[in-house]
Amino acid sequence: MTERKPPGVSFESFVDRQIGEAAARGDFEKLPGYGKPLASLDAPYDELWWIKGKLHREGFSALPPALALRKEAEDAREAVRAARSERRVREVLAEINDKIRAALRMPPPGPPLNLAEFDVEHEVAAWRACAPDRA
Repeated sequence: MTERKPPGVSFESFVDRQIGEAAARGDFEKLPGYGKPLASLDAPYDELWWIKGKLHREGFSALPPALALRKEAEDAREAVRAARSERRVREVLAEINDKIRAALRMPPPGPPLNLAEFDVEHEVAAWRACAPDRA
């Protein structure tokens, strides 16, 4: 919207005209989520929905860094259990081990980390043992 509202034209008709022109150009068809239902349509109303969404998109956490890393380690353990291949198990463990190693070198602020790196070979063996067809 680079043009100004001409004098004597109501604000509503000026905006409606611009929306109509944008729709005719197809500007709304390439938007993310076009044609998909709103994710929060059935969720109860939350006054801070936009703040929570922004924090989530920006990767902020309400947890202190040490607790967030502990949560991420738990999530990695769940991802290992759900992995379909040994390669994926090793990727997940390598990624979380890198983060744990960095946190052990320079402890984050907040409560103690209380984490150690995952033993990759032990975790792979446990992953194989959970389902006989993985061996």
